[in-house]
Amino acid sequence: MAEPQGWIHCHDPFGRDRSMTVLLENDRVLLVAPPGQTAVMSATQTRRLGSLLDQASAKM
Repeated sequence: MAEPQGWIHCHDPFGRDRSMTVLLENDRVLLVAPPGQTAVMSATQTRRLGSLLDQASAKM
């Protein structure tokens, strides 16, 4: 079962609230995109996503 590592608030191309979720499953990091597979993020949100991915990979 995948272990949640965190999420990032973002929007879809139509401006609706969405989130990107980072999960850790065994030896894999999973990035779950919003429905439609498109996320619109600010530079700050992008840096936070990078940080979450780094933290998740460090736990492996």
